[in-house]
Amino acid sequence: MIKCEGDLLYTGITTDVERRMNEHFGRTEKCAKYTRSHRAVSLEAIWSCENRSLASKLEYRIKQLSKAQKLKLIADNSCLGELFGTEYTELYSRETI
Repeated sequence: MIKCEGDLLYTGITTDVERRMNEHFGRTEKCAKYTRSHRAVSLEAIWSCENRSLASKLEYRIKQLSKAQKLKLIADNSCLGELFGTEYTELYSRETI
């Protein structure tokens, strides 16, 4: 999850976090349309999982959350299970930024 100008949040998936962040922060032609129009300010949270399918499922679930719920998840990863179910705590691990 990335914090953008205007106190907005962006959620996406990637296989290479460093490359993708360089694209978003550099606003290159490969960055997301969202981060092209809403400048990326900081990387807030990263989760890892075994495959793209699981990553897409978590991305979808996060995008369904309210902003308050997203901020809660960023502040306290232990609410991952509370928001999505305990199986999510077994499938996804929060990375240190």
